[in-house]
Amino acid sequence: MSALIANASGRRPPTPIEATDAAHLPALRKRLSAAQRNWLDETGFDANPGSMCLMADASGKLARVVVGVDRRDSLSALAALPLTLPTAEYTLAPESVPLDPQLSALGWALGAYQFTRYRNARRPGSPLVVSAATLASLTPLIEATCFVRDLVNTPTEDMGPKQLADQVKQLGKTYKAKLREWVGDELLEDNFPTIHAVGRASHRPPRLIELSWGKASDPKVVLVGKGVCFDTGGLDLKPSDGMRWMKKDMGGAAHAIALAGLVMEAKLPVRLTLLVPAVENAVAGNAMRPGEVITTRAGHRVEVDNTDAEGRLILCDALAYAAEQKPELIIDFATLTGAARVALGPDLPALFANDDQLAEAALACGHAVADPMWRLPLWRPYRKLLESYLADFANAGASRHAGAITAALFMERFLPDGLPWLHLDTYAWNDSDRPGRPRGGEAMGLRAMFALLSKRYG
Repeated sequence: MSALIANASGRRPPTPIEATDAAHLPALRKRLSAAQRNWLDETGFDANPGSMCLMADASGKLARVVVGVDRRDSLSALAALPLTLPTAEYTLAPESVPLDPQLSALGWALGAYQFTRYRNARRPGSPLVVSAATLASLTPLIEATCFVRDLVNTPTEDMGPKQLADQVKQLGKTYKAKLREWVGDELLEDNFPTIHAVGRASHRPPRLIELSWGKASDPKVVLVGKGVCFDTGGLDLKPSDGMRWMKKDMGGAAHAIALAGLVMEAKLPVRLTLLVPAVENAVAGNAMRPGEVITTRAGHRVEVDNTDAEGRLILCDALAYAAEQKPELIIDFATLTGAARVALGPDLPALFANDDQLAEAALACGHAVADPMWRLPLWRPYRKLLESYLADFANAGASRHAGAITAALFMERFLPDGLPWLHLDTYAWNDSDRPGRPRGGEAMGLRAMFALLSKRYG
């Protein structure tokens, strides 16, 4: 059953949901009967965000739902309801306190998500009746978000490099895009040495898949996504608690694929390229070793200080290849550093940009669609933290300071000056269940970046 519908089924009118807060609770009480006011009192309803009261009619059937909300957070206002209310059709009552209709409906849909690949849905979700225009505008965003969640939630055995590439191929078939793929030693033959080095120890070969779509005369945009389908840390092996959820290390790729789908579905007038380097960072006799020096596609010689700083290595070849296409804009997504989570927590992706106006536009778009990011600086004096005594620079260093910044600075070296670039260091994961944000894979920065591209090129 769809989380949002434009027309009620007709079996019975949709049940109204009245959103209120403490300031508006007295006015709500005046509209109720004495029995309904007594019921509010008996249930202890206080209109605090998350509070809820079910009201029955004279026959005992559900007649109205009253829910407490924070009007400043329309996205979360209704998000807890689709999987908690009795199964029925609902609509937002006109008496409700003002909520953004798009965001509140989106929150409902995101709250209805259940990952059902390996078990049945725990219970059926309830649909919210919305306008046809709202349904049409939100459906692509809902589908893209669920796509990201599904891919990130899927264990590596079913979402390895090939399966991730298959997702790109399916997208290409849907939108009649051009596809190209390099697998295994083909990466060495066509000069993608760092992608090969990171993924060569796995029994499933590394690969790079490219999707191209749009008119050659339109502005060129390249999307890049980190596709580390599982990260053991390599020979610099992660401890068990650090490795437990590393199936999600392809979250950046999931975001980039989903964003490409949104761009093509919206028919934005861009010449789009999607690049997904897909690997497993595994342990074997031929695994990349600490201390090795790799000559990258861009010609930089990089000392491997830490095999667990692998994401920036596969991205550096992809970014260098992207730059060769002379695009107007490059955006990359990556579950890149724990340092970004230490700095900003799990909910805020770290945004890096080499163009201040572009960064401000991205942040404004994120705010407008309730998909926030936080900018961190490309503080170039920190490049010294990646110095190498025998190569041009290293992929990591001895200092634990500014880890998200040094990772972004590493990647910036593979782009020419003046090429606009946005880098999102995203968690792509919810550690616990919250309204509209179930535990597991999550899209973070996806709506913001689509809003940016829509505003820039729509």
